[in-house]
Amino acid sequence: MTRVKTMKVLLIEDDLIEVMKLKRSISKLDMDVTLVEAKNGEEALDLLKDSQSLPDLIFLDLNMPKINGIEFLKILKSDDVLRYLPTVILTTSSNRKDVLECYKVGVAGYILKPLKYDEYLDKIQKTLLYWSVNELIKI
Repeated sequence: MTRVKTMKVLLIEDDLIEVMKLKRSISKLDMDVTLVEAKNGEEALDLLKDSQSLPDLIFLDLNMPKINGIEFLKILKSDDVLRYLPTVILTTSSNRKDVLECYKVGVAGYILKPLKYDEYLDKIQKTLLYWSVNELIKI
């Protein structure tokens, strides 16, 4: 298997356990991934203002304080530069309304967090592999 490029991933998640789970998963994969964390949408928007350091991929939780995931996604997609950042929802919500709204706004993917860690690791690996070989728009 060919080695994939270095990726910068922004995780927008307020649950410390979920942050630790993603960090643990990335450390188990043979991939060069730099993880940047934001506890909520406001913090993420502050990080994204620095267009010299934009991520290759955003993992976004839906249920967060201040700005929820869908509100954050709408703000992101209304920005001329940030709209091109692939954003994948990483959530426990299987609510059909949430899924439809996210795709309507322009999400790149919607991943349900499985209960079993091995299934979670598999989903994270496949997502990172896909986006590491995908041609991304650099502005």
